Amino acid sequence: QVQLVESGGGLVQPGGSLRLSCAASGSIVSINAMGWYRQAPGKERELVAVMPTGGSTNYADSVKGRFTISRDNGKHTVYLQMNSLKPEDTAVYYCNADIRTWFGDRNREFWGQGTLVTVSS
Repeated sequence: QVQLVESGGGLVQPGGSLRLSCAASGSIVSINAMGWYRQAPGKERELVAVMPTGGSTNYADSVKGRFTISRDNGKHTVYLQMNSLKPEDTAVYYCNADIRTWFGDRNREFWGQGTLVTVSS
């Protein structure tokens, strides 16, 4: 029904920056929220940032002041600007969206395939 495609991951040095993007496409009626999760080896997937449509943003404590989430609602796209990156930010980052489709009577979650961010010198 819906595809979420991430881009922008890569290798950066500590203190560097990356900008991730995620575009949703398909049978979209409306999007209630878009956000980013990440998962490091041996750890649970955790929320990084989320931006509800018409609501306030929410960040994990570990990224507050360093990461900024933004959305282009017309393009069904969410971005994550990551500054002052630390080695502990290394993870696979997944795009997430809560979407109502033409074939459903309620919203459901969709996930991107993930993009790897590696912070290392």
